[in-house]
Amino acid sequence: MPSYLRASYVVILNVLSSILMFFSLILLLPLIFSIFCQEISLIPAFLITAGFSLILGFIFRIKRRSARMDVITSKEGAVIVFFAWMLVIFLSSLPYAFAGILTLSRAIFEATSGWTTTGLTVISNLEIMPKSILFWRSLTQFLGGAGFAIIVMGAIIGPTGLGLYQAEGRIDNIVPNIRYSARVIMLVYMAYAGAGTIALKITGMTLFDALNHSLTALATGGFSTKNSSIAFFNNVGIEIVTMMLMWLGATGFGIHYAFWQRNWQALRKNPEPKQMILLTVVSTIIILTGGFGKLFSNVNEGIRHSLFQVVSALTGTGFSTVSLRDWLSFPAAILVLSILMLLGGCMDSTSGGIKQYRVAVLLKTFTLSVKRFMLPRSAVVQVEIWKGNNKRYLDDSLIREAFLVSSLYVISFVIGTVILTLCGYRISESIFEFASALAGVGLSVGITNYSMPNCALWTLISGMFLGRLEFLVIIYALSKIMRDISSIVQREKTTV
Repeated sequence: MPSYLRASYVVILNVLSSILMFFSLILLLPLIFSIFCQEISLIPAFLITAGFSLILGFIFRIKRRSARMDVITSKEGAVIVFFAWMLVIFLSSLPYAFAGILTLSRAIFEATSGWTTTGLTVISNLEIMPKSILFWRSLTQFLGGAGFAIIVMGAIIGPTGLGLYQAEGRIDNIVPNIRYSARVIMLVYMAYAGAGTIALKITGMTLFDALNHSLTALATGGFSTKNSSIAFFNNVGIEIVTMMLMWLGATGFGIHYAFWQRNWQALRKNPEPKQMILLTVVSTIIILTGGFGKLFSNVNEGIRHSLFQVVSALTGTGFSTVSLRDWLSFPAAILVLSILMLLGGCMDSTSGGIKQYRVAVLLKTFTLSVKRFMLPRSAVVQVEIWKGNNKRYLDDSLIREAFLVSSLYVISFVIGTVILTLCGYRISESIFEFASALAGVGLSVGITNYSMPNCALWTLISGMFLGRLEFLVIIYALSKIMRDISSIVQREKTTV
């Protein structure tokens, strides 16, 4: 193997080793609930998994002088993120399997749904689940929302991790220092989670329910401790707090930072929050007016439920206050929610979907094309676009990335919908369910359940994974690996 490739993969394996060792500590957190809630039988499930993670970390560790991590490039970052997510998803599934709660394939589905902050679940009765398992589900969503690579980078990797930061889907630093950016994200994230827990407790939840729902609402994940989600509580105050947490989670970390820095100019210039507000208002009006008399008996009920479902879909959370299976009789509402799920929240947020920043780029590209057509050929037009505190000008790289990711979302959406339809589901159900999985939302019309066929199970798993890593990370990672293998093979042939 060429020396530069050997050095590259030593870096990759050592970072994966650090991630796995760090993850073994995270696996011990549910033991707090296992001990205090007297769920002693579940302790081995988490201990064995933590031990397995630690052993893998030691196996991946390579102690060589060349293993010193000066810089993690974006290429190496893509490979690290790809394998890190696959490993933590697999390891996160083991407690469900070891505890005898789910089969391995269903456990992988649950873990994927957690880490991708989707919220679809195959657990049929949440209300009889042990608290340590419920907390584990919520914790995976909380960590997945922040980006596990960001957590690890801030905690143990530090300023070497620029490539890891970019591979996680963050396109700009909040501040110039990478480690400080990661820690700012986590500080804001944890502060909101704490405030959300207190607010939900005050509005009527138990402390345990408040903690879990705060973690998953902020992560725009949607895992609940109740079978009927937020509808179980039937509490307007809880719904308002939950919507606020969902909105905060779907707002880019850079926008949060600009707000706390009181950079009002940047906040005014950012297109994403304005687009989200517009989409929320328009979509709520469409569902409210179209569903009046069909889904809602009065205006207050209509505003309450249509607004909550719209915010849940757009932010990619997946909480619900109604049974969406009942909404299948109103196809327009299902279509509106499907579109919102695919569009998603802000870039650099916990939300999934195409992202509002890319939508803004596409809209500005269209506007720029019209302006250039109307102006003289010699005219130079620059279009600015803001994200957080940072201003950029529309260029070919931004436009290309927006079109590429959007196209991959649409193509994957069509393929996934067709596969679910071939599994025997109605086209309207398939459209909604795969849009929910691909965009990391978690709203369901009933396809997702413990007894669904394996073809549907793995189709939804693939959609959740592809959508969370936004396709390009997976493509870049696999391309690097295949190219490196090809380079080694060619070198061996030349040597022979």
